[in-house]
Amino acid sequence: MTLRRSRDVPALVDAAREGDPRAVARLISLVEDGDEALARIAAALAPHTGEAAVIGLTGSPGVGKSTTTNELVRAFRKADRRVGVLAVDPSSPFTGGAILGDRVRMQDHATDPGVYIRSMSSRGHLGGLSAATPQAARVLEGAGCDPVVIETVGVGQAEVEIAGLADTTVVLLAPGMGDAVQAAKAGVLEIADVFVVNKADRDGADTTYRDIQGMIGLGERAPGQWRPRVVRCVAARGEGIDELVEALEAHRAHLLGSGELQARRARRAEAEVEAIALGALRARMQDLRSGTALSDLARDVMAGRIDPYAAADALLAQLG
Repeated sequence: MTLRRSRDVPALVDAAREGDPRAVARLISLVEDGDEALARIAAALAPHTGEAAVIGLTGSPGVGKSTTTNELVRAFRKADRRVGVLAVDPSSPFTGGAILGDRVRMQDHATDPGVYIRSMSSRGHLGGLSAATPQAARVLEGAGCDPVVIETVGVGQAEVEIAGLADTTVVLLAPGMGDAVQAAKAGVLEIADVFVVNKADRDGADTTYRDIQGMIGLGERAPGQWRPRVVRCVAARGEGIDELVEALEAHRAHLLGSGELQARRARRAEAEVEAIALGALRARMQDLRSGTALSDLARDVMAGRIDPYAAADALLAQLG
């Protein structure tokens, strides 16, 4: 059986670790589809994960996330680092399909065997990511990618989920888009480890830079806590990318030196385990929906024979 259709997890993982892009693609496809082999994939990858830097890029649509990602990949490749990119695109609420445009924008690296780029549809998942993103990141890390760069949808104020997945979260802003105000309002000030004022050659860039610095200055930080860096970039011309890489490396060093990296990853593991458990519970709930237990309890609630909390307890008892 070819790798494209294989479910031989050990063979796929071995091939992925050897750098076979078809094996990486197959593993991520199985992850996205929620295949029955998902648990075996996670088990096979576990010994090969936990070391790579995970960098998240987020920001409003049009700020230049894909262009910045493209230039970051170029910089990492100059340092001879194997890079994995997960670019999450919004999906249609009607068909579930997506125009995976980020893959198109990163054609500069399409033939580079040291770069693996995967576009993923959000499939209606909120928070700027796909539900499969955490496991897909594990696949890339298991395949030897370090760093793994995750570019989010770009949905705006609600897009803070990336902070729970990335070691370092980069928030991109652009002058003239009201981003400084949005940053304060949306809570991205709290999730950003590095701010990038992209398109810094435009009018208003200095104002955006000062506004962000001012808001950072107003934030409360414990002694030794990381102070977010603010970097100016013109990603379309490759300007400021070296400074961005330097800021990323500085944050990485801080995480390692302070013990915060282990704390973040512990929180990430807790969230991942919780999400998997809740997913299993939802599946079992769906099984109950196909029977009569839930509808019988609903009728009892409607008739006043039982209250909704007692009905929920009865339903949970059946799940146990």
